[in-house]
Amino acid sequence: MMASWENISITDCRTTHVPMRLYDGTAKGKSPPLVLYLRGGAFLNEERGTSEQAVARVLADAGAVVLEADYGSTSQCVFPKAMEHAFTALQCLNARRKQFGSGKSLLLVMGEEAGGNVAAGVALKARDLMPNELGGQILLSPMIDPMMSSTSFRKADDIGMRERWSDGWSHYLGSSSGFRHPYAAPCLCSRLSGVAPALIVTSEDDPLRDETLGYADRLADAGVTVRKRIYPAGSGWTDIYRHGEGPWKTALCAEFNAFVQELSS
Repeated sequence: MMASWENISITDCRTTHVPMRLYDGTAKGKSPPLVLYLRGGAFLNEERGTSEQAVARVLADAGAVVLEADYGSTSQCVFPKAMEHAFTALQCLNARRKQFGSGKSLLLVMGEEAGGNVAAGVALKARDLMPNELGGQILLSPMIDPMMSSTSFRKADDIGMRERWSDGWSHYLGSSSGFRHPYAAPCLCSRLSGVAPALIVTSEDDPLRDETLGYADRLADAGVTVRKRIYPAGSGWTDIYRHGEGPWKTALCAEFNAFVQELSS
């Protein structure tokens, strides 16, 4: 069944309601992992649309309960509102674990591209404000370096994304002082210890590869458990920037299941 949007009334969060879309898989167990999903879109606040997001559906079909939070339309996709609204969605999901899974369900946050940036910021804020509640973070080619100066970023023109990402960063950060805020640009964060374990995915031909792997290495150096997956060039991974699908779906499903098993053991 196609996942649909709905406004979930939250009485214990005391803030603006964030629309959610539920992806409920048929293979879920008694205590399925609960995933807050934050989609990409280069921070450009585009229409969320009615079509499902391929990444969210992959995890739901793998047995997770996935709630996609529409953090963009409620915040105009600007910092700090976008990250704060996503964090609110995480708090609300945490408070309602039994509604969507069970009290023992693992709580995860996941995002790709711009959503990966917000997910990383949410994971940092969760460490600071709700310690030991977030079980893990899944960052799929997170767009986390506003400098856009890595070697792999030179490939952005090859897939027509350089201008879009540049415009997106300008929109997200604007003229605010958030440029150096660790929640806005997690790659600049000087204190990464204690953040939730991470599954980090990219590909060899991904323009965001270097900043993705750089962040993974910094997390690992800070003592964070990190599971990395680098798909080969030509795997179709960069189609996620256009919400496309590809042969990476099966591999991502396997990586997710292995990550959840590691966290649960």
